[in-house]
Amino acid sequence: MSYNFNIAFINLCTEAEGPGKRISIWFQGCDINCAGCCNPELQEFKLAHILSLKDLVSIISDAKEKFGIEGVTFLGGEPTLQIGLQDLSNAVQKMGLGVILFTGRIVEELSKELVDAVDIVIDGKFEEKNVETERNLIGSRNQRLLFVTDRYKKNEDWFLIPRPKRIEVNFSEDLFISGDNL
Repeated sequence: MSYNFNIAFINLCTEAEGPGKRISIWFQGCDINCAGCCNPELQEFKLAHILSLKDLVSIISDAKEKFGIEGVTFLGGEPTLQIGLQDLSNAVQKMGLGVILFTGRIVEELSKELVDAVDIVIDGKFEEKNVETERNLIGSRNQRLLFVTDRYKKNEDWFLIPRPKRIEVNFSEDLFISGDNL
């Protein structure tokens, strides 16, 4: 099937959005709109960069070849609003890459097929009054780190043991900063 994805930003190689080198894809649009969201500019439903499934898979494949990435992180906005996300995840896994999915929904609200197509789900709305200070990459204490497969079990400490704060600054058409909350 052919799908189009509304992409806000892509970081072709990062070590700030999960263990190992990975490509991170931020989707545009969110219907959850958490107060204090770290990406409020991605909440608006507007056309950003429309990429086909084929083109997005090609970008990911090129990043694997060029940078030696081992996985993909889906963020947003709200990634689960993208029709075809399950097919994208399946294509990523066929390349031998891992998938981490951030969602403001809880995993019980997601389709089994989508959950089965990822390795980790970080779920739950961001709660500004419950900012996470111990776990890495996770925004608030209510959010869960769910290992769907064993792929990242060996990296569990990456999420659970405090490490120095890390940010990355990317320049393209826009300035984009990603990484830990400071």
